[in-house]
Amino acid sequence: MFAGLATNVVFGVIRMTVLVAAVSAAGPIAGYDTATSAVYVWLGQGLLAFVVLWGDTHLAERVRTGDVVVDLYRPWHLQAALFAEDVGRAGFAVLVRLVPPVALGALLFPFRWPDAVVLPLFAVSAVLALATSFAVRFLLNASTFWLLENRGLLSVYNVLTPVLCGLAVPLDFFPGWARDALWSTPFPAMIQAPIDVFLERGSPWAVLAHQAFWAAALAALGYFVLLRAMRKVVVQGG
Repeated sequence: MFAGLATNVVFGVIRMTVLVAAVSAAGPIAGYDTATSAVYVWLGQGLLAFVVLWGDTHLAERVRTGDVVVDLYRPWHLQAALFAEDVGRAGFAVLVRLVPPVALGALLFPFRWPDAVVLPLFAVSAVLALATSFAVRFLLNASTFWLLENRGLLSVYNVLTPVLCGLAVPLDFFPGWARDALWSTPFPAMIQAPIDVFLERGSPWAVLAHQAFWAAALAALGYFVLLRAMRKVVVQGG
C-alpha cells in the first residue's frame, strides 16, 4: 500500500513538472493552465489505483489452473461476485490511494476546486469509471477461457490504455478527429471522464451518459461471454 502510494506521488511530481513547463512556456493548452493541470495529474494518479487501470489477472489465473470450476459451482453469479469484491477494494483505495495524492497535490501546487454541487457528480462519475474498468478487466480475464494464456493481450492493453483513457496526456491535447474517435470508445470513461466532471469541462450529463452506456454495454457483454465460457467448461468437462 505505502509502496504504491509513494510510486503514485513520485510519478505525479514528474508528470506535474512536465505539464507546468509546457503551460508556462506556451500558455494554457486546450484550456489547461497550471491549476487545472494539477487537478488532471493528481486526480489521474489517484484514479488509476481506484479503477485498477492496468488489468488484474486473478480470474485468468484461476481459469488456467482450473480452480474457476469451483467458482462456477458456488451459489452466486461469478461476474457479480467479482464486481462486489472490486467495489470493496475500491472503497479502501479511496482512503489510501486516491485521497492522499490529491491532498498532496493541492498542498504543493495551485489547485482548481469545483463548486460543491459538482462533487456528488464526480462521485457518481468515479463509480461509473470503476464499473467500466471492471467490465473491461473481466472481459480480458474471460478471454483465458479460449486463449488459455492471455498475457500477450494484457500486455497490449497495458501499453495502449494510458494513452487511450487520457492518463498520459489530456485527450483535449489531441486533434479534434482523434479526440472524437477516442471518445467513441470506453477508455475515456475510466480516467478522463471523472476528471472532466471535476474540472467542469463540458456538460457533466453528457459525460455521465457516456460512462453509463459503456458500463452497461460492457457488463452485458461480459454476462454473455461468461455464459459461453460456462457452456465451454461443461462441454469440455463432459
